[in-house]
Amino acid sequence: MSYEDIKYEVKEGAAWITIDREDKYNAFRGKTVEELIHAFNTAAWNKEIGVIVLTGAGDKAFCTGGDQSAHDGQYDGRGAIGLPIEELQSLIRDVPKPVIARVQGFAIGGGNVLAAMCDLTIASEKAQFGQVGPKVGSVDPGFGTAYLARVVGEKKAREMWFLCRRYSAADAESMGLVNTVVPHEQLDAEVEKWCAEIMQKSPTAITIAKRSFNLDSENIRAISSMGMQALSLYYDTEESREGVKAFNEKRAPDFRKYAK
Repeated sequence: MSYEDIKYEVKEGAAWITIDREDKYNAFRGKTVEELIHAFNTAAWNKEIGVIVLTGAGDKAFCTGGDQSAHDGQYDGRGAIGLPIEELQSLIRDVPKPVIARVQGFAIGGGNVLAAMCDLTIASEKAQFGQVGPKVGSVDPGFGTAYLARVVGEKKAREMWFLCRRYSAADAESMGLVNTVVPHEQLDAEVEKWCAEIMQKSPTAITIAKRSFNLDSENIRAISSMGMQALSLYYDTEESREGVKAFNEKRAPDFRKYAK
Protein backbone atom coordinates (compact mmCIF):
# COMPACT_ATOMS: atom_id res chain seq x y z
CA MET A 1 0.00 0.00 0.00
CA SER A 2 1.40 3.40 -0.96
CA TYR A 3 0.72 6.09 1.62
CA GLU A 4 -0.55 9.58 0.96
CA ASP A 5 -1.56 10.77 4.44
CA ILE A 6 1.07 9.07 6.60
CA LYS A 7 4.74 8.15 6.63
CA TYR A 8 6.13 4.78 7.71
CA GLU A 9 9.77 4.13 8.57
CA VAL A 10 11.76 1.70 10.69
CA LYS A 11 14.60 2.92 12.91
CA GLU A 12 16.62 0.65 15.21
CA GLY A 13 13.82 -1.88 15.57
CA ALA A 14 11.08 0.72 16.04
CA ALA A 15 8.35 1.43 13.48
CA TRP A 16 7.62 5.17 13.30
CA ILE A 17 4.15 5.97 11.97
CA THR A 18 3.65 9.66 11.27
CA ILE A 19 0.37 11.36 10.37
CA ASP A 20 1.58 13.55 7.52
CA ARG A 21 -1.12 16.20 7.18
CA GLU A 22 0.67 19.14 8.72
CA ASP A 23 -1.46 21.69 6.85
CA LYS A 24 -4.53 20.17 8.56
CA TYR A 25 -2.86 20.01 11.98
CA ASN A 26 -2.61 16.26 11.34
CA ALA A 27 -6.38 15.82 11.50
CA PHE A 28 -7.52 12.52 10.02
CA ARG A 29 -9.97 11.76 7.23
CA GLY A 30 -11.15 8.36 6.03
CA LYS A 31 -8.01 7.71 3.98
CA THR A 32 -5.77 8.65 6.89
CA VAL A 33 -7.39 6.11 9.19
CA GLU A 34 -7.22 3.37 6.55
CA GLU A 35 -3.51 4.04 6.06
CA LEU A 36 -2.89 4.03 9.81
CA ILE A 37 -4.66 0.67 10.11
CA HIS A 38 -2.51 -0.77 7.33
CA ALA A 39 0.71 0.60 8.85
CA PHE A 40 -0.07 -0.73 12.33
CA ASN A 41 -0.84 -4.16 10.89
CA THR A 42 2.42 -4.05 8.95
CA ALA A 43 4.43 -3.28 12.07
CA ALA A 44 2.46 -5.63 14.33
CA TRP A 45 3.61 -8.88 12.76
CA ASN A 46 7.15 -7.97 11.77
CA LYS A 47 9.32 -9.84 14.27
CA GLU A 48 12.18 -7.41 13.73
CA ILE A 49 10.07 -4.61 15.19
CA GLY A 50 9.79 -4.36 18.96
CA VAL A 51 7.95 -1.07 19.43
CA ILE A 52 5.73 1.29 17.45
CA VAL A 53 5.89 5.09 17.66
CA LEU A 54 2.85 7.14 16.63
CA THR A 55 3.37 10.84 15.96
CA GLY A 56 2.44 13.76 13.72
CA ALA A 57 4.37 15.76 11.15
CA GLY A 58 5.83 19.15 12.04
CA ASP A 59 5.97 20.88 15.40
CA LYS A 60 2.41 22.20 15.74
CA ALA A 61 0.28 19.11 16.18
CA PHE A 62 0.40 15.45 17.11
CA CYS A 63 -3.19 15.04 15.89
CA THR A 64 -6.33 17.17 16.18
CA GLY A 65 -8.90 14.45 15.55
CA GLY A 66 -11.34 14.24 12.66
CA ASP A 67 -10.88 16.60 9.73
CA GLN A 68 -13.98 18.78 9.82
CA SER A 69 -13.57 19.65 6.14
CA ALA A 70 -14.20 15.95 5.41
CA HIS A 71 -17.24 15.83 7.69
CA ASP A 72 -20.66 16.50 6.21
CA GLY A 73 -23.04 14.66 8.48
CA GLN A 74 -20.78 11.62 8.13
CA TYR A 75 -17.06 11.48 7.36
CA ASP A 76 -15.73 10.48 3.95
CA GLY A 77 -14.77 6.86 4.62
CA ARG A 78 -16.31 3.59 5.77
CA GLY A 79 -17.66 2.52 9.13
CA ALA A 80 -20.54 3.62 11.32
CA ILE A 81 -19.54 7.30 11.15
CA GLY A 82 -17.58 7.29 7.89
CA LEU A 83 -14.35 6.67 9.81
CA PRO A 84 -13.18 3.23 10.99
CA ILE A 85 -11.78 4.95 14.06
CA GLU A 86 -12.92 2.30 16.53
CA GLU A 87 -11.03 -0.26 14.42
CA LEU A 88 -7.86 1.83 14.70
CA GLN A 89 -8.34 2.32 18.44
CA SER A 90 -8.79 -1.42 18.94
CA LEU A 91 -5.74 -2.13 16.79
CA ILE A 92 -3.53 0.07 18.96
CA ARG A 93 -4.57 -2.16 21.84
CA ASP A 94 -4.29 -5.41 19.89
CA VAL A 95 -0.85 -5.08 18.29
CA PRO A 96 1.46 -7.38 20.30
CA LYS A 97 4.04 -4.72 21.10
CA PRO A 98 4.10 -1.39 22.94
CA VAL A 99 2.86 1.72 21.15
CA ILE A 100 4.41 5.04 22.16
CA ALA A 101 2.69 8.34 21.42
CA ARG A 102 5.29 11.01 20.61
CA VAL A 103 3.38 14.24 21.28
CA GLN A 104 5.12 17.37 20.11
CA GLY A 105 2.18 19.77 19.85
CA PHE A 106 -1.61 19.72 19.95
CA ALA A 107 -3.24 16.42 20.93
CA ILE A 108 -6.82 17.58 20.71
CA GLY A 109 -10.14 15.75 20.27
CA GLY A 110 -9.54 12.43 18.55
CA GLY A 111 -5.83 13.15 18.86
CA ASN A 112 -6.13 13.27 22.64
CA VAL A 113 -7.93 9.93 22.50
CA LEU A 114 -5.18 8.38 20.36
CA ALA A 115 -2.54 9.59 22.84
CA ALA A 116 -4.56 8.05 25.68
CA MET A 117 -4.96 4.78 23.76
CA CYS A 118 -1.22 4.32 23.26
CA ASP A 119 0.57 2.23 25.87
CA LEU A 120 3.01 5.03 26.67
CA THR A 121 3.00 8.77 25.97
CA ILE A 122 6.07 10.98 25.82
CA ALA A 123 5.41 14.69 25.41
CA SER A 124 7.29 17.84 24.58
CA GLU A 125 6.88 20.65 27.08
CA LYS A 126 5.10 22.48 24.21
CA ALA A 127 2.38 19.82 23.92
CA GLN A 128 -1.26 20.58 24.69
CA PHE A 129 -4.07 18.11 25.35
CA GLY A 130 -7.84 18.22 25.52
CA GLN A 131 -11.21 17.13 24.18
CA VAL A 132 -13.26 19.27 21.83
CA GLY A 133 -16.25 17.17 20.71
CA PRO A 134 -19.11 19.05 22.43
CA LYS A 135 -17.78 22.29 20.87
CA VAL A 136 -18.13 20.90 17.34
CA GLY A 137 -21.12 18.59 17.64
CA SER A 138 -19.29 15.33 18.29
CA VAL A 139 -18.14 12.89 20.99
CA ASP A 140 -16.00 9.74 21.18
CA PRO A 141 -18.36 7.42 23.09
CA GLY A 142 -16.23 4.44 24.02
CA PHE A 143 -12.49 4.40 24.37
CA GLY A 144 -12.52 8.19 24.30
CA THR A 145 -14.74 8.35 27.36
CA ALA A 146 -14.69 5.08 29.33
CA TYR A 147 -11.03 4.28 28.72
CA LEU A 148 -9.97 7.90 29.19
CA ALA A 149 -11.62 7.72 32.62
CA ARG A 150 -9.48 4.65 33.39
CA VAL A 151 -6.38 6.69 32.55
CA VAL A 152 -7.09 10.04 34.22
CA GLY A 153 -9.95 9.23 36.59
CA GLU A 154 -13.71 9.78 36.31
CA LYS A 155 -13.78 13.36 37.57
CA LYS A 156 -10.99 14.61 35.32
CA ALA A 157 -12.33 12.75 32.26
CA ARG A 158 -15.76 14.29 32.73
CA GLU A 159 -14.16 17.71 33.16
CA MET A 160 -12.25 17.25 29.91
CA TRP A 161 -15.42 16.38 27.99
CA PHE A 162 -17.91 18.75 29.60
CA LEU A 163 -15.69 21.88 29.60
CA CYS A 164 -13.41 21.21 26.59
CA ARG A 165 -10.44 22.96 28.18
CA ARG A 166 -6.81 22.78 27.08
CA TYR A 167 -4.22 21.16 29.34
CA SER A 168 -0.47 21.68 29.31
CA ALA A 169 2.00 18.82 29.09
CA ALA A 170 2.70 19.28 32.81
CA ASP A 171 -1.04 19.08 33.56
CA ALA A 172 -1.30 15.94 31.44
CA GLU A 173 1.61 14.34 33.28
CA SER A 174 0.09 15.14 36.68
CA MET A 175 -3.22 13.48 35.72
CA GLY A 176 -1.53 10.35 34.34
CA LEU A 177 -2.23 11.02 30.66
CA VAL A 178 1.51 11.38 29.94
CA ASN A 179 4.41 9.27 31.20
CA THR A 180 7.07 11.97 30.96
CA VAL A 181 7.60 15.50 29.66
CA VAL A 182 10.89 16.68 28.19
CA PRO A 183 12.23 19.88 26.60
CA HIS A 184 11.04 20.12 23.01
CA GLU A 185 14.49 19.67 21.50
CA GLN A 186 15.04 16.48 23.52
CA LEU A 187 11.81 14.76 22.48
CA ASP A 188 13.20 12.49 19.76
CA ALA A 189 16.16 11.48 21.89
CA GLU A 190 13.86 10.57 24.77
CA VAL A 191 11.55 8.53 22.53
CA GLU A 192 14.54 6.72 21.03
CA LYS A 193 15.86 6.01 24.54
CA TRP A 194 12.56 4.41 25.58
CA CYS A 195 12.45 2.40 22.34
CA ALA A 196 15.98 1.12 22.94
CA GLU A 197 15.11 0.03 26.48
CA ILE A 198 12.03 -1.85 25.26
CA MET A 199 14.05 -3.56 22.53
CA GLN A 200 16.27 -5.09 25.22
CA LYS A 201 13.33 -6.84 26.90
CA SER A 202 11.62 -10.16 26.14
CA PRO A 203 9.06 -9.50 23.38
CA THR A 204 6.89 -12.42 24.46
CA ALA A 205 6.79 -11.27 28.08
CA ILE A 206 5.84 -7.77 26.93
CA THR A 207 3.08 -9.13 24.69
CA ILE A 208 1.61 -11.17 27.54
CA ALA A 209 1.80 -8.17 29.85
CA LYS A 210 0.09 -5.92 27.31
CA ARG A 211 -2.71 -8.39 26.63
CA SER A 212 -3.28 -8.93 30.35
CA PHE A 213 -3.51 -5.16 30.91
CA ASN A 214 -6.06 -4.97 28.08
CA LEU A 215 -8.28 -7.72 29.46
CA ASP A 216 -9.27 -5.57 32.43
CA SER A 217 -10.93 -3.00 30.14
CA GLU A 218 -11.96 -5.22 27.23
CA ASN A 219 -15.65 -4.46 27.82
CA ILE A 220 -14.99 -0.93 26.55
CA ARG A 221 -14.69 -2.34 23.03
CA ALA A 222 -18.40 -3.21 23.17
CA ILE A 223 -19.23 0.23 24.61
CA SER A 224 -17.37 1.79 21.67
CA SER A 225 -19.26 -0.32 19.13
CA MET A 226 -22.64 0.70 20.52
CA GLY A 227 -21.51 4.29 21.03
CA MET A 228 -20.41 4.71 17.42
CA GLN A 229 -23.83 3.56 16.22
CA ALA A 230 -25.44 6.21 18.42
CA LEU A 231 -22.92 8.79 17.17
CA SER A 232 -23.87 7.97 13.58
CA LEU A 233 -27.48 8.88 14.37
CA TYR A 234 -26.37 12.06 16.14
CA TYR A 235 -24.28 13.16 13.14
CA ASP A 236 -27.47 13.21 11.05
CA THR A 237 -29.11 15.80 13.33
CA GLU A 238 -29.14 19.55 12.81
CA GLU A 239 -27.62 19.98 16.26
CA SER A 240 -24.48 18.10 15.26
CA ARG A 241 -24.34 19.71 11.81
CA GLU A 242 -24.40 23.14 13.48
CA GLY A 243 -21.10 22.32 15.19
CA VAL A 244 -19.40 21.44 11.91
CA LYS A 245 -20.84 24.47 10.12
CA ALA A 246 -19.76 26.83 12.89
CA PHE A 247 -16.25 25.37 12.94
CA ASN A 248 -15.82 25.71 9.18
CA GLU A 249 -17.33 29.22 9.23
CA LYS A 250 -15.12 30.21 12.20
CA ARG A 251 -18.00 31.32 14.40
CA ALA A 252 -19.52 30.30 17.72
CA PRO A 253 -22.11 27.52 17.36
CA ASP A 254 -25.70 27.87 18.54
CA PHE A 255 -26.58 24.34 19.60
CA ARG A 256 -29.49 25.21 21.87
CA LYS A 257 -31.86 26.13 19.08
CA TYR A 258 -31.63 22.55 17.75
CA ALA A 259 -31.60 20.64 21.05
CA LYS A 260 -34.68 18.51 21.74
